[in-house]
Amino acid sequence: MGQILIIEDEDRISSFVAKGLKAAGYVPTVVGTGREGYQLAMTGDFELVILDLGLPDQDGFTVLRRLREGRNDTPVIILTARSSVDDTVAGLENGANDYMSKPFRFEELLARVRLRLRTEAQPADLASLSSGTLSLDLRTRRASVGDREVDLSAREFALAEAFLRNPGQVLSREQLLSRVWGYDFDPGSNVVDVYVRYLRNKLGAEKFATVRGMGYRLVPDA
Repeated sequence: MGQILIIEDEDRISSFVAKGLKAAGYVPTVVGTGREGYQLAMTGDFELVILDLGLPDQDGFTVLRRLREGRNDTPVIILTARSSVDDTVAGLENGANDYMSKPFRFEELLARVRLRLRTEAQPADLASLSSGTLSLDLRTRRASVGDREVDLSAREFALAEAFLRNPGQVLSREQLLSRVWGYDFDPGSNVVDVYVRYLRNKLGAEKFATVRGMGYRLVPDA
């Protein structure tokens, strides 16, 4: 079973989560500071990180940002007492795969852990995805169109990856929310539409077709 790193300074919470994960068959490791958590996460020994934001030595956002800047794409679930929309959006924009507010039910956290590990699992020899002139390097998390490298945010890259893993298939907004954001957004949210627009601007408007009443589809190059 997977190795999971818990970066949490509240002993009561970290102990509760660790015991629950261990009972579910996972191997949890607990640290109480951002510095130690970052160092352990960068070893590559962990399949998932559960990260608190209110750490004693540095903000959890700093840990997350450093991980992503260091090309570490280990799935991260933020587990925090901060429940504002601004904090949620900031966490996801900075590269978190999911966001849960305290207090929480362990059953829900476990379900999200399983979802993240299942979603992120991929064959070891799969290094890139491509469709025509569009390609994604899954190891360096870089995108390119032809010979031009394109700078994508973590969320934009994840959305592009979802399309390239399902070439020609129509993906609904609900499917994209689940696969890319992994979070229960308001069904009326237009976040998917906003990010598809970002991809069109950066990768080419012709590459992403709107299928009215259904969703979006990646269009192969002519």
